[in-house]
Amino acid sequence: MNKVADDCIDTIDKLPTMMGELKSRSQQQSRTATVGLLNDTVAVTDLIPHSGSMVLLDRIINYDDQSLTAELVVRDDGLLGDNESVPAWAGIEYMAQTIAAYAGITARQANEPIRLGFLLGTRRFSSNIAAFKAGSKLTIRVNKIMQDDGLGVFDCLIQGMDVEVTANLNVFQLPLNNT
Repeated sequence: MNKVADDCIDTIDKLPTMMGELKSRSQQQSRTATVGLLNDTVAVTDLIPHSGSMVLLDRIINYDDQSLTAELVVRDDGLLGDNESVPAWAGIEYMAQTIAAYAGITARQANEPIRLGFLLGTRRFSSNIAAFKAGSKLTIRVNKIMQDDGLGVFDCLIQGMDVEVTANLNVFQLPLNNT
């Protein structure tokens, strides 16, 4: 297990260099969100460890200590699909980024840095569609089921016009004192 953790830490240490160009692009096209409990406007890119075109969420619409709700418009840029649709399984990334935003707001409230998280697995994935239509508006809600020692389980729901996708996501976040 130590070898796996060391490899993850080495990769994390290299991320700032690898992501430098994307970070500067993300600053140019920063998305913002008004977060109720924070009473301020927050850029989505300030909450998640993603940058550039990998930031898929457009805005945060609600947050409390157990859940977060975000919105996005399905893009036609070809990153996860084509100019007409994005496969429904890409909703797992939408859910994971919403969990990352939840963790980011939680960290921000505790005056802690935004940390990298890992998707460990997905359970009970269910979708009533094969693909999201490009241009469609989606609402993603994540509810914390359990969180302990960096491990978390979230109940996730994506809704839109004639869209309902659900899953439980298991995630892990490295502890702050991991040096």
